[in-house]
Amino acid sequence: MYRLSDREWHNYREKNKDRARMLIECPDRAGIVAEVSRFLFEHGANIAQSDQYTTDPENGRFFMRVEFDVVDLEKRYEELQRNFAQIGESFQMNWSIVEAKRRKRMAIFVSKEDHALLELLWQWNSGVLHADIPMVISNHPDLKETVESFGIPFYHIPVTKETKQEAEQAQIELVEGKADLIVLARYMQILSPYFLKDYQHKIINIHHSFLPAFVGAKPYERAYERGVKLIGATAHYVTEELDAGPIIEQDVHRVNHQFGVSDLKQIGRQVERTVLARAVGWHLEDRVLVYQNKTVVFP
Repeated sequence: MYRLSDREWHNYREKNKDRARMLIECPDRAGIVAEVSRFLFEHGANIAQSDQYTTDPENGRFFMRVEFDVVDLEKRYEELQRNFAQIGESFQMNWSIVEAKRRKRMAIFVSKEDHALLELLWQWNSGVLHADIPMVISNHPDLKETVESFGIPFYHIPVTKETKQEAEQAQIELVEGKADLIVLARYMQILSPYFLKDYQHKIINIHHSFLPAFVGAKPYERAYERGVKLIGATAHYVTEELDAGPIIEQDVHRVNHQFGVSDLKQIGRQVERTVLARAVGWHLEDRVLVYQNKTVVFP
């Protein structure tokens, strides 16, 4: 099994030690890009990448993601935050500045199926997903050996109708203060509003259909009965409304009348694993901005 060495992680951190990401969402108006560029120039920063989008130049919402390098970022990080606050206030911005070298902590929830989980672990193990994984939590013990072979702690918390509240409280106690992101890698339980309240736009789920089609249980069986010609998967942020959170990524695969339910499931698993990994990667790299119930995903 290949795993990034301490030297490789050190090299990654060194490469990104002076790189930051600025995320902005605000009412659109003239001068935003100019003001942001001026601020970065005056603070000795060099813009490495800049992307922006507006829903409408007149009375729309403006979204921006900037990657920039500035010498001694760690020492100057609080100064940048403090000095940009005035600009943020004058433009009514929701904004953040993030150090690229700081890996987010990602907890994974899973049930019995391993395909989505394994894709995440393989990509994490090879350094494609830049995150720390402090734990995997499951309502079944089946994947304990698989997870622990990657050197990741595995926690089995059984869930029944009678114990669901107690199980969820145990999960909350495990992840509290240890996870910046929770990924539901085919975790076949619904999280309560109590759980979700502290993780707005910080829980990503993979839904095994191309939403909004076939919401709920047994989507492949229902797709087969309907005779669909495309099957797909959807990665989205979790909200209180089931399968209705902001969509981050989707993909499809063409099928025909010769495909049975088992064929659809096999192909669907391949789509699910890639869609989820892409969505998680974009979140980890701060490429996703949420407004209302939609996302802007910068390349």
